[in-house]
Amino acid sequence: MSSSSRRTDIAFLHTSAVHIDTFNALTAELAPELTISHAVREDLLSAAEKAGFVTAVIDLKTQEALMALHDQGARVVVCTCSTLGASAEALADETGFPFLRIDRAMADLAVATGTRIGVAACAPTTVPNTQTLIRSSAARAGRDIEMKVLVFEDVWALFREGRLDDYCEGIAARLVDAACDVDVLVLAQASMAPAARLCADLSIPVLSSPRIGFMAAVEAVRQIEH
Repeated sequence: MSSSSRRTDIAFLHTSAVHIDTFNALTAELAPELTISHAVREDLLSAAEKAGFVTAVIDLKTQEALMALHDQGARVVVCTCSTLGASAEALADETGFPFLRIDRAMADLAVATGTRIGVAACAPTTVPNTQTLIRSSAARAGRDIEMKVLVFEDVWALFREGRLDDYCEGIAARLVDAACDVDVLVLAQASMAPAARLCADLSIPVLSSPRIGFMAAVEAVRQIEH
């Protein structure tokens, strides 16, 4: 939603349209006074998966997509794809504008929660980016951590097929074993967030990025206003 008489408060860059409903719902629940908009670029994640990593060309195209949202008048721009998140933060460093990655606030919370951090992902391309992200959050906080990485690549096909319930149930089933020897579990992809609700009985926190990252974006808007 947007208004011709008012700048968009938060613009989201997604790599799947499935995230639109998620962030519309978060806005309605947590910050109904804000206006938001969405752009979807599935091609960027597809290209990264095909290459096996974020190439210089994909990085450039991601930053171009983010800049387009800035140029359309957004006050804060958020990249919701963990594979591409580093491109957003690099652009923020270069421009001084609040280009945010959805999972930074989650990483900060993870390193504040425990020293043994489990990182769960379904798309392998996400893993190096999330590891780098958590290490940088730990360095900022001056904390020593150890990471255990878990890749559930077999359930990623379910997401691609649109079988979202099966996708989340598959993740949740695997997290039970993953929780045994870590202090906190991080779900590396925004698409994994619903699985956290299926893990409420685990003895450790299961962190997902949409809600935590959304609140960080709301705070960024409020800082601009003040």
